[in-house]
Amino acid sequence: MPDWSITAVAGLSLVIWLYLLALRGGFWRAAQRFEAMSSAPADWPEVAIVIPARDEAAVIARALGSVLDQDYPGTFHVVLVDDQSRDGTAALARQRAEELGCQTRLTVLTSESLPTGWTGKLWALQQGLQQARRLAPKAHYIWFTDADVRHAPDNLRRLVAKAEHEELDLVSLMVMLSCRGIWELLLIPPFVFFFQKLYPFAWSNDPRARTAAAAGGCVLVNGEALHEAGDLEPIKGQLIDDCALAGLIKPIARTRGRGTWVGLTETAHSIRPYTGLGEIWRMVARSAYTQLRYSPLLLLGTLLGMVFTYLVPPLALLGLPWHGALPAAAAGLAAWLLMAVAAGPTFRLYRRGWWEALALPFAALLYTAMTVDPALRHWRGRGGAWKGRTRDAKTSTGDAAAETVVRGTAGR
Repeated sequence: MPDWSITAVAGLSLVIWLYLLALRGGFWRAAQRFEAMSSAPADWPEVAIVIPARDEAAVIARALGSVLDQDYPGTFHVVLVDDQSRDGTAALARQRAEELGCQTRLTVLTSESLPTGWTGKLWALQQGLQQARRLAPKAHYIWFTDADVRHAPDNLRRLVAKAEHEELDLVSLMVMLSCRGIWELLLIPPFVFFFQKLYPFAWSNDPRARTAAAAGGCVLVNGEALHEAGDLEPIKGQLIDDCALAGLIKPIARTRGRGTWVGLTETAHSIRPYTGLGEIWRMVARSAYTQLRYSPLLLLGTLLGMVFTYLVPPLALLGLPWHGALPAAAAGLAAWLLMAVAAGPTFRLYRRGWWEALALPFAALLYTAMTVDPALRHWRGRGGAWKGRTRDAKTSTGDAAAETVVRGTAGR
């Protein structure tokens, strides 16, 4: 390859990073934070809390305990949907409620069989929502939270205060993920960084922008807005359920003169560790090809984008002894440093040094493989698998949520 072409390729990577830092909604600053509490409302509205749980024996006591122990000044009730667990999740949940003296605050609902067309989590949430409405018909907000998330005691109070003070129909927190083992240290901060790059939070929080995003571990939604949307029925088959929910609520919030908000937090933590590369791989792969609308062309574009954005800079720099193009190496170095600077705030959120972001190209290579893997599975007629369920690939090709998300993140 001629020197000029190598320099052109490296220069393109540098231009990409200049664009990302200057024109992608400032995603890299990780500035959308759930920090100081908003002004307290005069009256604290009733809240119904829905927790889907499937084989969560290892974490349910701590997660549920943190929810039942919220210092919320108003009334709240928790519906835990036991999604056909085989490890005694329901019994452990009841035991934890008894230990805290909160039996009257908890209802454990056994999930019915999964109907055709529904994903497992959304079906559990829908059943929990229906039960919550029967038990707490006056609940103003619905709080969806996962069975592996531990919340600070004031989280619900702060969520409701923010929704009330800022007139929001949806408030979602991207909880802190486990980041201890070697694979977690390598892959979790980049995962959070990539998520913000795909769905710039500042754009999602702008009522005028098309981007709509949420993080499924913690979502507070206005009950009236959700009812107006048809509850979860319109998105029943979506694998990317959190962003699909945001895409459902945001237009309704706009017509109601209200907004939606998603941001980072240190007040909620996932207490499920990823024991190795395989667990992280399965988490990402289950929805990676869905995000691309099962399109080979979008997959090809994604692969090229990942190569030019993340792999070319280190290759251009480290390959200097072979290609001898000093301008290409300089462009590669500049792009690599910009990459590390961009990821720095997210790495600091996870108590990591910005220089650790220099390993981002290797993480990107692994995430690229995680995207190719489900595509190969899909072409072989095998759907995505999660928590013991395998989705038929033939039923996935019309995934409207993925289409909405891809359109929504293409621009403002």
